[in-house]
Order: sequence, then C-alpha cells, then structure tokens
Amino acid sequence: MGVGGCLVLPWRCLVVLCLRLLFLVPAGVPVRSGDATFPKAMDNVTVRQGESAILRCLVDNRVTRVAWLNRSSILFAGNDKWCLDPRVELVTNTQTQYVIQIKDVDVYDEGPYTCSVQTDNHPKTLRVHLIVQVPPKIVEISSDISINEGGNISLTCIATGRPDPMITWRHISPKAVGFLSEDEYLEITGITREQSGAYECSASNDVSPPVVRRVNVTVNYAPYISGAKSTGVPVGQKGILQCDASAVPSAKFQWYKDDKRLSEGQKGLKVENKAFFSRLTFFNVSEQDYGNYTCVAYNQLGNTNASIILYEETTALQTTRQGPGAVHDGNSDGSRTVASVWLLSVLLFHLLPKF
Repeated sequence: MGVGGCLVLPWRCLVVLCLRLLFLVPAGVPVRSGDATFPKAMDNVTVRQGESAILRCLVDNRVTRVAWLNRSSILFAGNDKWCLDPRVELVTNTQTQYVIQIKDVDVYDEGPYTCSVQTDNHPKTLRVHLIVQVPPKIVEISSDISINEGGNISLTCIATGRPDPMITWRHISPKAVGFLSEDEYLEITGITREQSGAYECSASNDVSPPVVRRVNVTVNYAPYISGAKSTGVPVGQKGILQCDASAVPSAKFQWYKDDKRLSEGQKGLKVENKAFFSRLTFFNVSEQDYGNYTCVAYNQLGNTNASIILYEETTALQTTRQGPGAVHDGNSDGSRTVASVWLLSVLLFHLLPKF
C-alpha cells in the first residue's frame, strides 16, 4: 500500500467518485511525456528511506483542474487535501507547477503516482514512479564458533536492503588475500589453525556505507613445543629451563627429571606455568640438579614432550664438566705461562743494578 488513502466519510464518497470521473483516470495509464500539448512531468524519483520525496508536475495557464493520485487514492485535488497521511503536503500550486511532498518515505510508499490535469475539457495524465532505496542491514549472521583442526564449518550472513545488497566474506588476517566468498554462505573444509580468527561479512548496495559484522572462529589443536633449549649454569648460581608451547585450548605443563615428577613445593625449585610457556627455576644449582629434564605439554586434544639438559657451565677459574663428561680447561697452561714471565721480569729488575 502507498501513502494514506482518501477520506472515506459517506457524505464525501460521492464527491470522490465524481472527482475521479472528472479527471478520467484509467488504471495503468503510461507516461506521455512525448505529448507536446501536455506539460511535462518528472521522471522516476529515487529517494532513500527516511528522506522526503518531491513530486513535481509542470503545468501552464491552460490547466483548469489538477490533482495528484497514488494508485487509486486521491492525495490532493487543487489545494484540497484528500488523504489521511500527515506526511503528505502540498508544496506549490501555481500556474507553472503543481508540487507535493511526502516526508519520511518508507518502502510501502514506493510505486506509481499520477498527476492528472484538465485542459480545454481534455483530461490528461502523467505517471511518476517513486523508488525507495533502503540501506543494507545484516539481519542474520552465524555465532562465534569453536572447532577442532581438520573439521568443516559453514558461516551464514543474511542481509536486506533495496536494491538487494551484495554480500562478501573475508578473513581478517595479514596473510589473507582478497575475498573468500561473494555469497551469503562461506564453506571451509579441513580447517587449519592458520585459518582461525575473525571472518568479516560485508553487505553493500551503494545506498550507504557497507554494513560489517564479524564472526570469530577458534580452531582447537593439540600442543606443539616450539622452544626447549638446554642450559649451562655454574654450581651455586641461578638456573632456568623454559619450555614454550602453542595450543588451543592453552596447554598445561608438567616437568620430570628422569621418571620423577617435579612440583612447586620442592626446596630451591620454582615451577611457573603460563598460557604459552612453563619455566623451571633453580635458585642455587647443585651437582645433583644437573641432568636431563622432560617438559610435557598437554590439553584435551593430545600431548607432546621435549627433553632439556641442565649442565654445568665451563668457567676460566675452575675445571668444569660440560654435559655428562668432564672438559679440560684449556686456559690453565696459558695462565701458568703468564705467571712465569712476570716472575722472570721481577728477578731481572733486582739483579741488573748490581752489574
């Protein structure tokens, strides 16, 4: 339905009928802009939803009667308003133009509007089609989703608007290139951890800026240890072993030395677990602390482990062992040679004055 219809009070119905007959407004009369004897009307009028539409009919002094109609309802006849809709107003009624305005247009206002005039006892009509554009609106979109690596997902994005909006999907990722889909649906089979993140649905129809919504996709996978480096520490110093692991959900950690599990309460030892790493701290390394340690990372999808060695670090002041075997200090002979040269210099200094 269009704008509000004419008044239907019984005492005026006969007047309305007579008015329609007077203008002889048959249904479906096409625009006759090529008729040189009839003043020209506007072409199609396009407005956005919520704006005002101006319908203008150009006339001259030969016109004796004029009216605007919406389908079969009379909106204005001359200066008289015949519709109930308060949004419809008469703007101009002169010897050159007859103009009405429809405020705050909506989609139900779209359709044909007819300017009907009486000239020299010959009624003529011109038709204008009102087109209402509606900005895009996303009315349905998939919820955030969590899926195990290797699974399949289907994302949906439904939008309305006039004209029909174009839907595009893209992955918000530095490695993503172009659109993943130009459809309401996005299908991903055998999803990988690199495909996790935000997926953006954009709806656009050039009526207004695109409307954008996002769906977050979480890809779950078993832990993967990416960093586990053996460390050398002198006796009596502080030592740290660290195990880095990526996983979704975040990994939990356990530490073992040989077959014995290490815990936070052990003397001189601290176990610190975070989302992506675990750290084993020795505050005062002893000979008994050296050896092979195993870091275990696990979640509900699986587990993995890595071997890390804490060994005694070589210094210049002591004979040290590196790893499981002893290492000879190659700097000892050099130190003795320097000391011998120094003693010889002192001896010569005291003997030379006697000669």
